[in-house]
Amino acid sequence: MDTNAETEKILISLLQKESRTEKFSQIRSLSEITIKLSKRAIKRANKNLNEKQINLLFIEYNYGKDLAEKVQKYLDRIKK
Repeated sequence: MDTNAETEKILISLLQKESRTEKFSQIRSLSEITIKLSKRAIKRANKNLNEKQINLLFIEYNYGKDLAEKVQKYLDRIKK
């Protein structure tokens, strides 16, 4: 509980007044930031990887190795 109770009530009230479009925009923005930060962390931990490899690792970490392998196979297939 790092937020004052009164401040929390005000924040909740403001969120409840937002339109669906505004809420969706915030969610999309937070998702975009989260993805960028995640990829940046992967890049920092694996300085030798290129952008494609970083994206595949991101997929593996977030959606599983099976999907990452399928994406890799797909990318290999369309590259030919």
